[in-house]
Amino acid sequence: MILLQQAASGNWAQMIFGNQWFFLIAMILIFYFLMIRPQRKRQKEIDNFRKGLQPGQEVVTSGGIYGKIKEINDNVVLLEVAHNVCIKVDKSTIFANPAASQQ
Repeated sequence: MILLQQAASGNWAQMIFGNQWFFLIAMILIFYFLMIRPQRKRQKEIDNFRKGLQPGQEVVTSGGIYGKIKEINDNVVLLEVAHNVCIKVDKSTIFANPAASQQ
């Protein structure tokens, strides 16, 4: 009945913006475009980087260990951290070396 009275009075803006559902949907859209979408984009970039890993590439692990890739298996990377010192790390912990990408 209230909607009919508002429609009859011609106050469409109050009818639309006075609705709680409008604000709920607007907040969800804002949250999606400011938080979820950029995070998905970053995750895709990281996944593509990990798929393109090659031996000889300089990388850094999530723990902050810098090294050069010696060998790549399915989910394990052999990382040379010093001359003749290699460690095995999980592929999901590998990130791009910011110093190597600037050169």
